[in-house]
Amino acid sequence: MTPNPSLQRTPQSGAAEGRGMTKSDHPRVIVPPPLLYGGGILAVLAMQWAWPAPISGHIIIAWIGAVLIGIGFALDVWGAFGMIKARTPINPYRSPRAIVDAGAFRVSRNPLYVGLDLIFLGVALVLNSLWGPSMLVLVLVVMHYGVILREERYLEAKFGESYRRYRTAVRRYL
Repeated sequence: MTPNPSLQRTPQSGAAEGRGMTKSDHPRVIVPPPLLYGGGILAVLAMQWAWPAPISGHIIIAWIGAVLIGIGFALDVWGAFGMIKARTPINPYRSPRAIVDAGAFRVSRNPLYVGLDLIFLGVALVLNSLWGPSMLVLVLVVMHYGVILREERYLEAKFGESYRRYRTAVRRYL
């Protein structure tokens, strides 16, 4: 699960000592992803409280939700472990030190976000709220345009051909 050495690049000149970044050397995402997903879940809870909209009366919905939460959590842990092992920050407001192309990142360029999607949907099912899938669509649009596309432009500018090869070899989501 180590990063491919050919995909690594040294920090840009003028980088802050010890952190490998300047104040502007990050993807400029519009919102931290955990905050976006957490805010979406809070909105679902508020809407479900104000205007209940159950998906179904069957307990199987909650069980499916619990399974999705477990899969999403496992995917997030797998992806985070790969980034930690590669010694590159998980926080999108910090400058990545390498393109991680092992582990979960062999399956998806965004395994942490796919994991959050599964957790979000699972929570909506456990809450038995039709508001959940509706809110997830909004969260996915913000994630795609405000986070993922910005990260991709940044990674291509920072890592060049190495990132383009990785992008060609691995799907964005699944």
